[in-house]
Amino acid sequence: MSDERNMIAETVERLFEEHLDTTVIEVAESGIWPTALWDEIAANGLDRVLVPAEQGGIGGSWEDAFVIIRAAGRHTAPVPLAETIGAGWLLAQAGLDVPEGPLSLTDDIARVPWAAQAVQILIAAGDGAFTVREPGETEIIPDRNIGRDPRDGITDPGTATQHTGEVQTIGALVRSCQMAGAIAEVLELCVTYAGERVQFGRPIGKFQAMQQKLALLAGESAAAGIAAQSACRAIDRDEDAMFAIAIAKIRTGEAAGKAAAISHQVFGAIGFTDEHHLHHLTRRLWSWRAEFGGERIWSERLGRAVAEQGADNLWPGLTQGF
Repeated sequence: MSDERNMIAETVERLFEEHLDTTVIEVAESGIWPTALWDEIAANGLDRVLVPAEQGGIGGSWEDAFVIIRAAGRHTAPVPLAETIGAGWLLAQAGLDVPEGPLSLTDDIARVPWAAQAVQILIAAGDGAFTVREPGETEIIPDRNIGRDPRDGITDPGTATQHTGEVQTIGALVRSCQMAGAIAEVLELCVTYAGERVQFGRPIGKFQAMQQKLALLAGESAAAGIAAQSACRAIDRDEDAMFAIAIAKIRTGEAAGKAAAISHQVFGAIGFTDEHHLHHLTRRLWSWRAEFGGERIWSERLGRAVAEQGADNLWPGLTQGF
């Protein structure tokens, strides 16, 4: 990791450790916007990591963004940080100004992340295009996902200027990064609990069956992190990142389901109680897995793209990249 990226990692971890705890998450889940948390994020410029320096951003890379979004997922930050980073990049790539404040992006106007708080919403318009809407241009219908984060409905935005940018693809990428972070935190919680919880005279982590579950979970966490980070690297290298992003969304989605199942087996009923942090992670994993296309949608898209390359290009594509 570069010195600059280490500084970003240290900054984001310190920020979340100091300004985000279970109380903040629960208050946000009750419908109150966490103003203090967002203000700290904005003050440190984390939401503008991919915004060019000439627009007041950091001008960082997608690998820098991975560090931030992964941490947001690990800490279950109840703010649209991932959406703002992704939307800011899309706006900048389209040659548009990136406004200050929370941003949102969606491929489904019935499920828009934090529509009521966003200063702009990027809406997928098909064929690699998006439109931009601002507050007051649509009616907002409040709603929430299983993670209890806002997923508001908005009325049909009607016609608007279209700009080039793959909202669903970038949405899938940021969700992959969030899931990678949340799965890593689930693993850490499980390993700690298995070492502390005593049953039949010894920690449950000493039992072979539990060790096997934790080993499987560790493998899923590693695979998810590598897939998401590799997709970020693909964009930084100016490669056709669709293949890498498709793989990341498929792999992290699969890992999310397994991580949720294993972790609740490890913790038992206590993991579902309001007082425990585990369900804050697993509820969001279930939600993020389905958003911006689940495994089936991305598997079909990936399969079609590979088939279009032709049989002669299959092996070179697998070994050298499509």
